[in-house]
Amino acid sequence: MATMIEENGPSTHGQSELSSSSSRARQKLESLLNKNMRIRMTDGRTLVGLFLCTDRDCNVILGSAQEFLKSSDSFSQGEPRVLGLAMIPGHHVVSIKVESDSLSDTQGFGGSH
Repeated sequence: MATMIEENGPSTHGQSELSSSSSRARQKLESLLNKNMRIRMTDGRTLVGLFLCTDRDCNVILGSAQEFLKSSDSFSQGEPRVLGLAMIPGHHVVSIKVESDSLSDTQGFGGSH
């Protein structure tokens, strides 16, 4: 009977593990704030901007965002489109990569960093 109460009742050990895991995830997200990120989307576009926030649905808000259109070889097809503040729905995110700290470094976007 004591085992059933332990499993069904609140467990302080389980809560501390969950709390610890949650705080590590929060710390990781906080360390990414204001970092330059490259987000590839399902339609082939890539957005580059400063990571400002996210929510539990994995929607992402980028500041000072630039949009790069899909290209067959590199992103040299033309000038990026300046978006400013952009919200990317979580279900459209294919990949997220932390870029260099400066937006000016994204000019050589096709090269390896």
